[in-house]
Amino acid sequence: MLANRLSISSWSLHRCLGPLRWTYWNTETKRQDTHIQDQPQELELLALPQEAARRGLRYLELCHFHFPSTTDEYLRELKQAFLAADIVFHTLLVDYGDISSPDEERRASDIRYLTEWVEIAAKSGARAIRIVAGEQPAGDVEATQRCGEALRQLQQAAAQLGVEIVTENFRELTSTLESWTRVMDTMEPGFRTIVDFGNLHFEEKLSGIAYGAPLAHSIHAKPAYDENGELDTEDFARLLAVLRETNCDVPISVIFDREGDMWAGIEKIKQEILKN
Repeated sequence: MLANRLSISSWSLHRCLGPLRWTYWNTETKRQDTHIQDQPQELELLALPQEAARRGLRYLELCHFHFPSTTDEYLRELKQAFLAADIVFHTLLVDYGDISSPDEERRASDIRYLTEWVEIAAKSGARAIRIVAGEQPAGDVEATQRCGEALRQLQQAAAQLGVEIVTENFRELTSTLESWTRVMDTMEPGFRTIVDFGNLHFEEKLSGIAYGAPLAHSIHAKPAYDENGELDTEDFARLLAVLRETNCDVPISVIFDREGDMWAGIEKIKQEILKN
């Protein structure tokens, strides 16, 4: 049942979970730095699992920039919040890293940084961690090879901690269906990907979902909107139909990033999913 697979990404609530802590590569210091973007704090991250469960969701995916702390004590509290709410921490979404970079210093540093987040995922109870395939141009063969090598290295570290490494059609290296396929082909069978409706080129949406659904860890169900700002229900139904046709049964995360009430926007998308 679709109702048992409903999820959200914390990105859908990015205007109410407090400051966003964006990670970026500082070219001067040759290390990761953080840029803090102020946002209202209407809901603490520790309270999100209970609130999500109250609204009928069964899974959550959390963006790394929403973590106000990564101390062991805080991560224990977060893990307990999920257990108390009886909701699954499906994926920790790390929105930083270029493991495809030709810059050996940066790539090695990013792999170390991501390894730290693998440990954070384990301590907070996440089933999986999403690693960005890379920021190099789609179709770059050498970048794809570097990406595959780094993903396998991260898999070795994650396996010891009981965390799954997944990727997504997100950022440049996986921005086309062909390049996304090449990245997936560098990995052993069983390696999974998040399938994001909104990151597929218009002409590749249906074929991209059909490709990704059998390999999916989760679906990021981001609908299109018409010129009046209304959800394009017909287009959304076509995309969801592909999931049905491929017997895709993984969690479906509602992605809402429009203006207006975020919970109301999430609920509208959720109801469209349940119709299909």
